[in-house]
Order: sequence, then structure tokens, then C-alpha cells
Amino acid sequence: MVQGTTSDAGKSALVTGLCRALSRRGISVAPFKPQNMALNSAVTEDGGEIGRAQALQALAAGLEPHTDMNPVLLKPNSDIGAQVIVNGRSIGEMNAQTYHDLKPSLLKSVLESWRRLVAQYDFVLVEGAGSPAEINLRDRDIANMGFAEAADCPVIIVADIDKGGVFAHLYGTLALLSESEQKRVAGFVINRFRGDIKLLEPGLEWLEQKTGKPVLGVLPYLHGLHLEAEDAIQSQQVCHDNDVVLKIAIPVLTRTSNHTDFDPLRLRPDVQIYFVGKSEPIPPVDLIIIPGSKNTRTDLVYLRENQWDRDILRHLRYGGKLMGICGGYQMLGNAVHDPQGIEGEPGSTEGLGLLNLETTIAPQKQLKQVVGSLSLPDMEKVSVTGYEIHAG
Repeated sequence: MVQGTTSDAGKSALVTGLCRALSRRGISVAPFKPQNMALNSAVTEDGGEIGRAQALQALAAGLEPHTDMNPVLLKPNSDIGAQVIVNGRSIGEMNAQTYHDLKPSLLKSVLESWRRLVAQYDFVLVEGAGSPAEINLRDRDIANMGFAEAADCPVIIVADIDKGGVFAHLYGTLALLSESEQKRVAGFVINRFRGDIKLLEPGLEWLEQKTGKPVLGVLPYLHGLHLEAEDAIQSQQVCHDNDVVLKIAIPVLTRTSNHTDFDPLRLRPDVQIYFVGKSEPIPPVDLIIIPGSKNTRTDLVYLRENQWDRDILRHLRYGGKLMGICGGYQMLGNAVHDPQGIEGEPGSTEGLGLLNLETTIAPQKQLKQVVGSLSLPDMEKVSVTGYEIHAG
């Protein structure tokens, strides 16, 4: 199991690399993450939903993504709540306390998925979440050491040296673990190192002497490594000013989902993408894309608060193009209704009025009943996206 001292320490990259390395050696290997919190997800071969990092790791291992690879996925729709997906299927929206109370029962599902993978593959590489040293989250933990203890799994701890404080991160993380958890740690990996390795060696020797744990490897800073990000939006681009033929602006919403949709555009040398942050105006571009959102109504209000609605109308008056993806598409209609509070507070929010449609967000069971009752001609008037029906 690979755990990290922080988020974005390199857990996903290390597991992905090890999956590919073992696969190339003819060893059957599968990735696994007990609990993931991310708005970037992927559809599996069995029709479920898992984090994109595990889908990428499956690709590295030469496998089709499967729900067993990420049995619990949390998709935040507010600062204190999230949609909870277990074995690829949503079981509802929960606040943080409700989910915390549920975790002991979820550990059973997590271990069942783990055992199925262990029975099929020579190696199962597990990725932790965040840091194992978050004291407030230690109780009922299923994502880091709580899982490692239950599955009797050895642990490697990885830290990012590029951000500084790597020795404090590693030493402090180990110190905050229980005695049994400390014994479980097989060693450390330092990620994103650049410079002369000889200058780092005194620190490595100190860390090994102080903790009694080996430094298993120092990974270089890999420029141009384009792995899909789990959380933070990647704004790094490869474009060259003289080669740009298309300029795109993307307003960054509070609950932007699947921002990895934009990676193929971001990596084109002839496309310039502007990720527009809070209080920033949308610059003159050829195309504006409103991304998907895990809380469409809240982000529609946020869009107006930043006056991006005015920027969009001005953009259209000057002949610019506009695209909406999922929740962004819903915002282009006349209204978004959430009568049962599926994504947040119940209610309705006026849309931008650019497309003659309205969206009503409904529970999955109700959606299936409605769609199942429609005849073929009616079906041609309806598009189904996730748990929403768009009637136009």
C-alpha cells in the first residue's frame, strides 16, 4: 500500500508506475483504492463508477477498469456533503457526520473487493487517500492505516520534496502513527526531486538513522508527465504563442466535475486555454466552455456572482461560440429544478435562458420509472445524463 504525507504527494503516480513496471515484467497486477474523494470519475466495464486515478492505473496494468478497484467513491457537492458511491452505484447524498457513522459498515464492502482482487492477481497495489496522520480522521478510518491494519498490508510512505519540508513530513507522519502502524511501514519514497542527488544523501542518512526505516527510492521531477489529476485542475500547457489557432476560456466553478475532460485540449500546442478564477473576467476567446458541476444550482449562482453571465452574453454578441458540458449544459437552459434536494437545498434556479429547455434533478429510481414508461417517439425528445432528465 502506498500512502502519502499529503494530498498530491505522488501516491497515484507511484502506483501507476508500479502497475506498468510489473505488467511489463509479465506479472499480473491490479490497482485498488479503498476510499476515494474526487469529482473526476470514470465508467467501468461493469457499468459502475470509480475514480479516474484507478481507471488510469488499470490502463497501466493492461486491465479494464472495474468497480472492485475503488469500492467507495465520494463526490463532494458542498463543503460538508457528498454523493456516496459504493461498488460503482450511488447510495445517496450524505453529510460528513452521517458518512463517518457509516464507515464501519463500508469496511466490509471494501475488504470484499480487496479479497476478490487478491484472488485474481499476483499483486494488488493499494493507494491511500490524503495522509494517514490526520488525527481527527483516525477513528473509523477505511482509507489509510485502518484499511492496512484490516488487510494486513505493508505500507510505503511517499512525500513530495518539491514543496519543501520533506524530512519533517516523513518523520512527523511516522511519529503520529500507532506502534503497530509504525511497524507496518516498510520504508519511504521521495518524489519530485531535482538537483544533485549527492546533496540529498546526508538527509537520507539522517532519516534512516532517526526512523530505522529505509529510503526505498528517490523519484525525479518528471517534466511533461501528463497523468490525469485527481483533484486540482492542471493549468500547465504546451502551447506556443505563434502556433495558437484556438483560444478557449473555462470558468472554474466551485464544484467543477471531471475537469480532466479538458486535458486533450490543454495538451495541444495549437490551443490556448484560460482557466478563469474567482472575480476574474472572461477574456476575449473563440470558445467558452462551461464545465460540468456536482452542484449545478449553486454553481449557477456562483457564475452570476462573478458576472460571468454578462461576459458570456457579450462573447455571444461578438460572434463567439459557447459550449456546456453536463451541468454546464443545464445552466444554458431556462431553469434548473431540484425539488427533492438531490444536490443541495431544494428549490429552483433560473438558468441563462440560452437554450429552450429545463432540467429537473430526480432520484435514480424515479428517473428509471419515467424513462421506462416512455414510448420510442417520446424517447427521441429526451436525453438522460446521470440522474437528470432534460426535456426539450
